[in-house]
Amino acid sequence: MNQRFIELGEGYSDIFELREIIERNQDRLEHLLLLKTEINGKSRCSFVVILKPARTGDFQPVYICKEGIPYEENKPSQRILLFQEAAANAHKEIIGLQVKSSKSFADDKLYYQYLIGILRMNRYILPLHW
Repeated sequence: MNQRFIELGEGYSDIFELREIIERNQDRLEHLLLLKTEINGKSRCSFVVILKPARTGDFQPVYICKEGIPYEENKPSQRILLFQEAAANAHKEIIGLQVKSSKSFADDKLYYQYLIGILRMNRYILPLHW
């Protein structure tokens, strides 16, 4: 099974694109994640949308808005509220995970391998041989 991260930005237009992916793929929607991390002493988060694999092929897309969203537990930003609203409309719970920052890795490829390992270990994505 080939799982690959498809990176979006962290601006409002990217959040609206992520919401559109959620809305248009109701039958394939597997999980919604909020990955919390710390960068330079500031709490940040990423939004992740995991879809079920396509009917044909060996590919499972994982969309991400990576680490650009400020995160405060008691004071959610407008982008977090938009993501929560999309989750509610899709009748999905947002799964929160604490992860290392991408800055802890030499490049994004290693960071995404780290996340794939976490997602597989927690059974949020399919194992290699499915």
